[in-house]
Order: sequence, then C-alpha cells, then structure tokens
Amino acid sequence: MFSYRHAFHAGNHADVLKHVALLAALEHLQRKDGGLLLVDTHAGAGQYRLDHEAARTSGEAQAGIGALWAHATAHRDAPAAVRAYLDAVAAANPDGALRHYPGSPALLAARLRPQDRLVLFEWHPTDGRLLDRAVRDWRAREPRPAIELRRSDGFTGLRALLPPPSRRGLVLIDPSYELKRDYATVVATLGEALHRFAVGCYVVWYPLIAREQAHALPRRLRALAQHHGRAWLQAELNVGTPADPAAKAAAARGRPAGSLRASGLFVINPPYTLADQLRTALPWLLAALRQGPAAAWKVDAGEAQG
Repeated sequence: MFSYRHAFHAGNHADVLKHVALLAALEHLQRKDGGLLLVDTHAGAGQYRLDHEAARTSGEAQAGIGALWAHATAHRDAPAAVRAYLDAVAAANPDGALRHYPGSPALLAARLRPQDRLVLFEWHPTDGRLLDRAVRDWRAREPRPAIELRRSDGFTGLRALLPPPSRRGLVLIDPSYELKRDYATVVATLGEALHRFAVGCYVVWYPLIAREQAHALPRRLRALAQHHGRAWLQAELNVGTPADPAAKAAAARGRPAGSLRASGLFVINPPYTLADQLRTALPWLLAALRQGPAAAWKVDAGEAQG
C-alpha cells in the first residue's frame, strides 16, 4: 500500500503536463478576489531533490523537466502557460542549477494569497514526515499562508471540506493508481464532491497504461461530468516510444525509468481559458519531451449542459 514514492518520478513528463495545467487553472481562478480553497488529495513529499539517488536512479526527471529546461533555454518562444511553469521551477532553483523540483503542494503554497487556504493530504509515513517539514517552512513565510497538513486518506478527507465557505475551490486528485481500486475510488469521490460542491474546479491526473481501468477512467469521468451538467476538459500527452533499442529493452525488463509513456488530465469545471492554453502549450511541450514514434497530444472539451 505504501510502496509508491513519487521521488522516483518527480519532474517527469507527467508532472510537466499536470503542473502546467494546474498553474494555468490557478492563475485564472485567482483573477477574482474571492478566497479559494485549494486541496491536494495525494500530496507526496511536496518538494524533491533531483540530484538525490531516487531521481538519478529513475532518470525520469532528466527526460522531463530536464529536457524542457534545456529546450526552453534554446527556444525563447515558450507559451505563457509553459513560461509560468518554468518560472515556478526556476524560483525553486535560485542559483540557476536544476536541483530542486517543486511538487504540487510547493507550487500551490507559493501562490497562496491571504484569503486562500491550502489543505494537503498525505498518508505515506515517510512522505508525510517530509511534507510536514516542508509545510513548517512554508508557514514561516511572511505573510503567513494558511496551510494545513492532514496525515490521512485524501479520498475520504475531501468530503468534509466541501463546500467551502467561499464557494470557490480547486481540487487536485492525483493518486498513484498503485491499487486497481483507485480508479473506481476516483469516480466515486468526484461524484460525491460534485453533489456537495458542484461548481468546484476538479483536476484529475491519470496514467495511460495497459490496464482496462486506466482507459475506462476518462470515459467514466466524462459521463459523470455530463450527468451533472458540468463543463469538462480532457488533455493527454504521449511522449512516444524510445528509438534506442537499449531503452526499449530496459522498459521490457520492468525498469521504472521511462516506463510511463503517456498520461492525461481530466478537469471538471475548467476555467474557460484552459483548453486554448493547453492547445498552445502541448505541441510546444511535445517538441521538447518527444522520445520517439507514437508521440502525440490531444485536448478535448465539452460545455456545461442545462
């Protein structure tokens, strides 16, 4: 249950997709003065060292944020959503060397306004301790941000937070999907969340892997959004299969490095600007992150009904 550690995957192409979209959604929502409830149901350690053993062992960050960092240095025409993300990563690396990667909690904490509140859930004992240390550092900032860490299951903990008093919120649901039942739990959790707080912005990350539940999840989420009459957005990024025979052989042996080739986001009640932002950003990201044949991206969206 607790075998998954995001430190091996931090900064990979899936994180790039997720965090570009997350920051773009947050930026739009913060254009209004009203306070936001921000929730990360599976927060992880919060921030990661890319020069430590876990990241070096997997090599995923090098092919993700590392490749994007180098591409952005050579190409100064990054779309606004990508540039905002790169600026956030740069802020975590003030000396200019790419050693630190800010996870979703760090990205959200850095953008908290006095009227906003951030609630983080993390059940893993090791990552929970690391996140607790990070949260204490973030709370020491001036002005002191409203950040709460709950060392419990984010699926069950989310319901008690909804609806927020401000009736404005952004929820990230990003489990490891290590357990097959996580796919069904995501749908059930979102169904209850929409019943309690129909106008919240919900961002769900999912892997695209050879598992029936993984391919069914976006279809089930679309049906859920349509059932509730809510607008939705689906974005996917596939970096392709490595052309290097050695890399293919390593993947076939089950090595973690590069084993995930594609992932997606499903957003319910997305900001109306997000689809166009991602349609501009994803081709640019793919140019930086492409690893071989079958690389592709897509963005689909549907409007609210009723």
